[in-house]
Parts: sequence; structure tokens; C-alpha cells
Amino acid sequence: MRYQPIGDALLYEEKPREPPRILAVDDEEGSRRVLQRALSSFGYEVLLACDGDDALGKLGPDIDLIVLDASMPTVDGFTVAEHIRAMPGYFDLPIIMVTGLDAKANRLRALEVGVNDFITKPFDLAELRLRSGWLLKLKEAHDTIKRHRTELEDTVRKRTAALQQALVEVESAQQRTHEAHLDTIRRLVLAAEHKDRATAAHIERIGLFCELLAERLQLPSEQTALIRHGSQMHDVGKLGIPDQILLKPGALDSSEWEVMKQHARMGSRILSGSPSDILRVGESIALTHHERWDGQGYPLGLAGEDIPLEGRICAVADVFDALTTDRPYRHALPNAAVYDMMKAERDQHFDPQVLDTFLGCRGEIEAIQRAHGITANGSRAAGSRKPN
Repeated sequence: MRYQPIGDALLYEEKPREPPRILAVDDEEGSRRVLQRALSSFGYEVLLACDGDDALGKLGPDIDLIVLDASMPTVDGFTVAEHIRAMPGYFDLPIIMVTGLDAKANRLRALEVGVNDFITKPFDLAELRLRSGWLLKLKEAHDTIKRHRTELEDTVRKRTAALQQALVEVESAQQRTHEAHLDTIRRLVLAAEHKDRATAAHIERIGLFCELLAERLQLPSEQTALIRHGSQMHDVGKLGIPDQILLKPGALDSSEWEVMKQHARMGSRILSGSPSDILRVGESIALTHHERWDGQGYPLGLAGEDIPLEGRICAVADVFDALTTDRPYRHALPNAAVYDMMKAERDQHFDPQVLDTFLGCRGEIEAIQRAHGITANGSRAAGSRKPN
């Protein structure tokens, strides 16, 4: 079988057709004609396919609903549905399966491969009208959400471009005042919040954790302040990561992970070229907070003290906060378990001095967590809002 997947952008930018376009798939010509007459009588435009290969070849972004026969030679309807669900851009396309199979196992299999609803042969016209109409309304709602998401992503891209232009203007005017620097950071934080609200709380905690570590390492107060504010921009590069990867409610596959790893370089590029000390530290942290002490990190593969100190500090804070808070693909872990996990990575992932300093100020670390709605056992504090 040959398939031609389409990108999400093609699917989402396509305007809804009037009337809705239905792909009816059945290996029996008589059944196809019955479906065509019935669906046409509902005001739908009907496209016919005689088997699974024909259906996949005719599938396109203009199809609003598939009516699919379960029992077909060579490639049955279950296999066709499974292939459709695996194709980029078709996860939400509604599928009605027409079946004469009453066995519970067959219906469970249909649900497993992504079928939305069933019609039993011989089908009732009123039932077909109701089920197809309901699924078309559901698809229209999904398409509206996708269009709004696309518009939001476009807004974020425009705000990022505007931010880069603002940084150029700051450089040309040499606006080095402290308030101007902090204002720039707040704009970056706001942009990140538009992408993922969980990120806003995360970056606030990271700044406080990094400030505490810098103080305990007895860094000068000016450098400590730079690290606090600069570390809050460590994940600004995630503005460039597609939502389907950034917000995926499960583990990333290898290709998705390679895309996600690009956020370090993206963040560095966004912040590069500024005369601001805060933004220069932010650029360094964005680029190096995923480097490892043993040289096995990314994106540069730096090792030991070749990694800037601010990057080594943020690496400890970032891993701790990531593991002790809920993520789309897993629940938060208790602090005690995370402390043990991080100890095991001493001299491997983490700078031993920075890690030892971190483990030596657990009380202050957990006070920051409580102040931001996180408890030491991995749950959210009483009265705090559930993250969006």
C-alpha cells in the first residue's frame, strides 16, 4: 500500500467545505450505491472507494467523514482505520464503521484502531443521518480549536519576532538600566506562558533555586542577581517547538526528541547579540543547561568546567524541578526519591560541588516549593491551583 501523509498545516488551513465531503468505502458496488444515495440525500458530497487501497489513495484534507465497511477482501476496514490514524493530520478525522459483525471482540478491535461509531447492516437511514451529523459537528468543533491554536502559535511567533527587534533597539540605544532588563525578561516570560502555562510557574521556581545556589556558592551579589534573572529564560527556546511535541501527553519518540533538543540552540539564538549582562547570562544558560558534567549532554557535548558555572547551576535546579512537578507524560516524584536519583548522577550529570551545595540547602529549596504550590511528596499544596 502507498500512502501520502499530509502536514497538519495543510489540514488545518483548509476551510470547511460546504457541503461536507464524505468518503464511503465498500467493496460491493451495490452497497456503495446505497451509501451514495443515502448520504447524498442528507446534503453531503460523496466520494466512493472500492477497497482499502483506493480509500487511502483518495484520502485528503477535504474529507470530513469516512463511512467504512468492516469486511473487505485483502485489506479489511480495521486495517484501513489503523493506517489512517497513523497518518499525520488524520488523528481527529471521524470514522463510522459499517458492519454486520456483532461479536464484542470485533467492536473492541474497532475502538482500538480508532473507529468513532458503528452502523449495523442493513443500516437505518435515520440512524445514519443522526450518527454522521453528530460526528460532523464534532469535527467542526475540533477544526475550530485547531484554527484557534494555529492563530495562537502565529501570535507567539510574531511576539518573538517583535521581541528580537526590541533587543536590537535596546542594543542600538544602549539602554542598560536594570528596569529595562527586567522588563525584557517579563516579556519573555509572558510569551512562554502563552505557549504553555506550566512553564510560567516552572521558570519562577528555577530563578529562585538558582539564586539560592549562587548565594550558597558565595558568588558576588551582582553575579547572583544575573543568574537568577538569566536562568528564568533557560527554556525560552521552547517557543519554537511545535505544540504537538511540547505538550505531548506521553514519551517522545526519537525524531520528536531531536526536535525538542533544538530548544537550547533556539533559546540561545533568541537572546544572542544583546549588550545586556542579564541577557548574555540568559543566552549562556539557555545554551548550556542541558550539558552534563561527563560530556554526554547537548547541544555542544561540553564537559566539566568547560560548561559555564551558570549552566551547571541551572542544570541542577532544572532537573530537580522537572522531576518534582507534574508533566504531560508522568506525575511528579517525591523529593526524597529525586534527591536519591540526583545523588546517583554526581560526577556524571551534575557538577559535584554544585550538587553537594544543592543537597545541603534542602530546607530552603522546599520552602520555595511550598511558596509556589508544591509539596515535598510530589503533590500540590492545599488550596493551590491545579496547573493549566
